[in-house]
Amino acid sequence: MKAIRFEQTGGPEVLRFVDVTLAPPAAGEVRLRHTAIGLNYIDTYHRSGLYSVPLPSGIGLEAAGVVEALGPGVKGLKVGDRVAYGTGALGAYAQARNYPANRLVKLPKAISDETAAAMMLKGMTVRYLLRATYKVKRGETILLHAAAGGVGLILSQWAHALGVKVIGTVGSDAKAEIAKAHGCTYVINSSTEDVAKRVREITGGAGVPVVYDGVGQATLMSSLDSLRPRGLLVSFGNASGPVKAFDLGLLAARGSLYVTRPTLMSYTATDADFRETADDLVEIVKSGKVKIPVNQRYALADAAQAHRDLESRKTTGSTVLLP
Repeated sequence: MKAIRFEQTGGPEVLRFVDVTLAPPAAGEVRLRHTAIGLNYIDTYHRSGLYSVPLPSGIGLEAAGVVEALGPGVKGLKVGDRVAYGTGALGAYAQARNYPANRLVKLPKAISDETAAAMMLKGMTVRYLLRATYKVKRGETILLHAAAGGVGLILSQWAHALGVKVIGTVGSDAKAEIAKAHGCTYVINSSTEDVAKRVREITGGAGVPVVYDGVGQATLMSSLDSLRPRGLLVSFGNASGPVKAFDLGLLAARGSLYVTRPTLMSYTATDADFRETADDLVEIVKSGKVKIPVNQRYALADAAQAHRDLESRKTTGSTVLLP
């Protein structure tokens, strides 16, 4: 089979489309033939070395596919089942792979393979952000950075379905329209407007109880300045670079703020947590309350170009690679 591998960290050019031999599935595993593969910003962190991984390495954390073989001891799945995953380990950028059966989700007919590949990691991220890290309440107004991105469009819809008003930030007027169409009550163009000032205007000076920030360094201060006293900054990504040398005094000066740096892996560490998170995601997508916009498609062999476009902010919504 073919797969994307990299032997050294760096830019998209380090990604190579190579031949790989796949062993039979081990105990507790199944062999999957991938039909669609999700592209996520965390993939660029692994490739660049921001998040260290042993080299050489595969890449990618989510995909959808069809079960082709069962390893010893696998129950509850059969050859031909449509399934998806979104919590790694690395290696989703491949035509096929072996994967632990207990970390797979069966797909209902109502959810296509492309939708599944695009929704698992980002959708489960949204689920823990809204229902675990901070449990949003009907009637609240929250701030979401990068509202037109893959996580942003899912979070806006899910929050809207829960009766929550979303203030979304975007980088252009075109992305503002996309964010509004996916559940944002208010949209701020961060390239032309003062985010914290607009948040204060929208909330009557109070600020928001929680900020969901997947951007990182570039949005740190606007996030803190948008929070009400004892509010929570949820910093769940580093699209603009990681936050370094954080001064805890900034939290005190703004009213005893809280900050957390969560990861999907922590919130789905046990099989029970994974199952609850994945089942909630499947149900809300199946209901139609959350739609997964797949706005870009690339051949698996063109993964490097997909990374270039993602990092240059040319993409909106979700992107899939097709084997």
